[in-house]
Amino acid sequence: MRLSELLISEATEYEFKQALEIGKPKSWLKTVSAFANGLGGSIYFGVNKQGKPEGVEDIQKISEKVSQLINTKIEPMVYVNMTPYDVEEGRKVFRLEIKPGPMTPYYYSSDGNKIAYVRLGEESVQAPPHILNELILKRQNQSFDAMESQYDKRDFSFSIFEAAYRGRTRKKVEESDYLSFKLLNEKGKLTYTGVLISDQCPLIQSRVFCTRWNGLRMGSVFDDAIDDKEYEGNIFSLLENTKQFIKNNSKVRWRKTPNGRIDMPDYNEEAIHEALVNSLVHRSYLLPGTEAHVDMYDDRLEITSPGGMFSGKKIQELDLWKIPSERRNPILADLFQRLKLMERRGSGIKKILEVHEGKKQPELVSTETDFITTFYNENYKKQVFEEGKQVFREEKQVFEKRLESMSGTNKTK
Repeated sequence: MRLSELLISEATEYEFKQALEIGKPKSWLKTVSAFANGLGGSIYFGVNKQGKPEGVEDIQKISEKVSQLINTKIEPMVYVNMTPYDVEEGRKVFRLEIKPGPMTPYYYSSDGNKIAYVRLGEESVQAPPHILNELILKRQNQSFDAMESQYDKRDFSFSIFEAAYRGRTRKKVEESDYLSFKLLNEKGKLTYTGVLISDQCPLIQSRVFCTRWNGLRMGSVFDDAIDDKEYEGNIFSLLENTKQFIKNNSKVRWRKTPNGRIDMPDYNEEAIHEALVNSLVHRSYLLPGTEAHVDMYDDRLEITSPGGMFSGKKIQELDLWKIPSERRNPILADLFQRLKLMERRGSGIKKILEVHEGKKQPELVSTETDFITTFYNENYKKQVFEEGKQVFREEKQVFEKRLESMSGTNKTK
């Protein structure tokens, strides 16, 4: 079997090691931790960094040493498969397959220290605090939005939520609904979903920073921003205020038709709504000091929210029409569905794609730390073209006036 065939058929995440480094096992054991904490993956021993098989000797000895080091250095126990392969030119490659585990976080333990690793691109790096917290919650089968907070319901008001609920469902919020919607627990303590929808929401990370930049690049807010707003607090207010900011900094062009006119907005309002809901509902709230960002430029609009895909995958590598619904904050998502602010089956991305059929599609990119949605201004090229025509007309008028003022015959002119 050729190595390329092995990689395509059996591994989506992999790393190459030319040899088993027994004296410095951290070089590959941290990758074992990272794969177990994520989507799983494989380490191929006997393959150099360029992906060329160089082979290993004594497969039996390697497998025994790998098993020993994993059992003594990785906590808790991970699930692995070890398989030898005959690849190009008779060389043997040893594959260590690491399964994603339910008992996260998985730590590399050495000299009394325990460190959890995750994959960042092609590297295994120490898990940042908010990802480590998510791994701990995953082990407990719990989510941030369902956790008990330190706040009592009696110390907060919920007029914004109750008005939104009545306006969108035509129903009144009953006292019992707070418990059934999991906005508080039996002790009267708010869950973090309850905190996020309270009028006085004290979570500092419940913020959206909005900026309309002058031109095509980000610069200094003081020198290069046309408009700049910072919103904080209640999550429903964040949604409405951010939508209004985008509307205030967008234009709606139109063209005449025999029966009236057709509006041509810079951005599709429905798609913007779906993207903003995603940025507020599916973001990570575990890292204090973070916030969502909306950055508007002449040619595009970028919405950035903390936390990548909850599954750990990269959305740019997936089929956008077939992405399963995986919710980082299921209680918060359920509440938005009750208010009919989002679809129950997570069809927001499909809606965004559908309203842009026949047009330039938005770009969706996720990293281990952020999720970025970019919409392109549908009127940008038209504006540039028309501005260019206007400049041409003004220059032509100046030229003609200069000609008229010149002395000489018409032939000379």
